[in-house]
Amino acid sequence: MILASGCTGNLGDTRTNDPPTDDPTTGNPPTSQPLACEDGLVHAGRAPLRRLTRFEYNNTVRDIFGDTTQPAFSLPSEDVGNGFGNDADALSVSSLLAEQLSTVAEGVARRATASPEVLAKLAPCASNVRPEGEEACARTIVERIAPLAYRRPLAAGEADELLALYSVGRTDATFDVGIATVIEALLQSPDFLYRIEWGTSDPEHPELRRPTGDEMATRLSYLFWGTAPDEELRMAAQAGELSTKEGVRAQAERMLEHPRARTTIRFFFDNLLPISNLADLERNAEAFPTFSKTIGALMREETQRFLEHEIFEGTGTWASVLTAPYTFMNGPLAAFYGVSGVTGDEFQQVQLDTTQRLGLLTQAGMMAGTTHSNTTNPVVRGSFVLQKLMCLKIPLPTGDILERVKPPDPYTGATARERFSQHSQDEVCRGCHHLMDPVGFTFENYDAVGLFRTTENDVTIDASGSLPGSTETVSGPTELVKELAEAEEVHGCFATRWTEYAYGLTLRAEDACTKHEITTAFKASGYNVKQLLIDLTQTDAFHYISVAHQE
Repeated sequence: MILASGCTGNLGDTRTNDPPTDDPTTGNPPTSQPLACEDGLVHAGRAPLRRLTRFEYNNTVRDIFGDTTQPAFSLPSEDVGNGFGNDADALSVSSLLAEQLSTVAEGVARRATASPEVLAKLAPCASNVRPEGEEACARTIVERIAPLAYRRPLAAGEADELLALYSVGRTDATFDVGIATVIEALLQSPDFLYRIEWGTSDPEHPELRRPTGDEMATRLSYLFWGTAPDEELRMAAQAGELSTKEGVRAQAERMLEHPRARTTIRFFFDNLLPISNLADLERNAEAFPTFSKTIGALMREETQRFLEHEIFEGTGTWASVLTAPYTFMNGPLAAFYGVSGVTGDEFQQVQLDTTQRLGLLTQAGMMAGTTHSNTTNPVVRGSFVLQKLMCLKIPLPTGDILERVKPPDPYTGATARERFSQHSQDEVCRGCHHLMDPVGFTFENYDAVGLFRTTENDVTIDASGSLPGSTETVSGPTELVKELAEAEEVHGCFATRWTEYAYGLTLRAEDACTKHEITTAFKASGYNVKQLLIDLTQTDAFHYISVAHQE
């Protein structure tokens, strides 16, 4: 599975900033690295300064102020970075972002102080505060919401500084304006916008630091819930319960069983899989009369319902996700699929015809999401599997090569295999296309909206193909997904994707031991997804900060 130098391809929307290609047979770093990791030493992690993402900002102001308007979606999109928008190294602050953060903070503050009834949610005293009690009530509000916003107890003097801001805002105005001034300041403070980790010294390892209890609570809360710590987690931090791996595991297990964890898992898959924009997908109405944007939205929900059920109620392994013989549909989506016996708007479990579909990858939304026009493109579909699910890096074409790899004219062949065969014949292109195309061809039984077909333009589709490095040829999509489910590099890649999301960074060479620790634990669990999330909280990188890499 060695990539030819300079290989190119028409990859569509793919990421090219992954770490160097690992051992293709295991998905781990080269074999010499894991051996070096098993030396009994602590392999601490990097702790770059992490800014709240729009997802995290929305969740945090919802939980502190009850603001459900998702105001951060008016902010500029994050750079892709690690593929999830939370890569600390890619979260720079432009002048436009700084300006809009101010505007968003103003809106949150205005809504949080809009009436006495709303103010009372910050503190009961604010529902009917009298002039002589305003300052005391303002202090009550400050001492309640500021620690939540900063995700730590207030330091000496911080409450007084915020009260001074209240007094400035209150001058020639009203109580609610003074409180709004404080909220605006909180939401523009670095202590709110950034997850700052100073750490604390560790007597056993003076060259390292460990997250404080509050910093560890923040790590856990944003990993599992994408928001600030709840009361139980804050109390555990203050009681010193998060100073051990056992204490952290206990909280991680509690949080994973909370409904909020399912929202975070949805967010992860919305970014890993090509499903987030299905509700905006456009297709030619004449060619695909049964497809609509409503069906696109239902496709996305099908995938998310299926993932949630399989991970939390089903077998729970990544292999079972890839090969499950069922999915979830409601009446309109079942009618689109041509499945009988399903009615109503509620989603229900439906058994698949496993000669046509099997597991996650063969769902209509997955196939439609990897198709960027009214005709299928095996290069895009193959690229998705290789890059997103196998962590193989394939660069986008540039310069003169870009002109040579435009999608072929749809009239140059009856089937996609005929149209795209030129890639394998061109010496410049075949370096990558001999990897991508055999994977993409196996999905040609699904058209541009994901419906199953056996012919294209009245010609029987040849859906045979293979995985890179494999000597086995598969006859179609269901055989391919079975082979993917057995491939260690697929499981290693999935563990890597979760590590990068959970830690908010792109793994580098110095993170090799962290990667090895996670992939080894994932394998030992039988590739259980929930256990993977727990194991992410048990690594040296989660419990120790390398001073050399503290940024």
